[in-house]
Amino acid sequence: MMRSRDPHDSERGFDFLREHADAFVDELLAEFAAGPDPLLLELIAEARSSRALAVLAEQLDSTDDALQMWAVRGLEMLDTREALRLLEQARADGLLH
Repeated sequence: MMRSRDPHDSERGFDFLREHADAFVDELLAEFAAGPDPLLLELIAEARSSRALAVLAEQLDSTDDALQMWAVRGLEMLDTREALRLLEQARADGLLH
């Protein structure tokens, strides 16, 4: 539904996935690997899954501000020692705007 041409259906699909992102994290990660998209990364962040750590970390140095913002938000929401360490390192490296 999220990819529907009908804006109402697309929005309903996105809202459904946002509420249930944790159940679809593997599918979301596969879709993101096929083509980075800020909406997909938002859903991946909302999943709050440690399986997303690598993808979120990779996007910390993205030149796409929306991807970088969702990577930061996703790592903050994970709130694990590793996620916070990655954020701290990215800040120290000057990667974050």
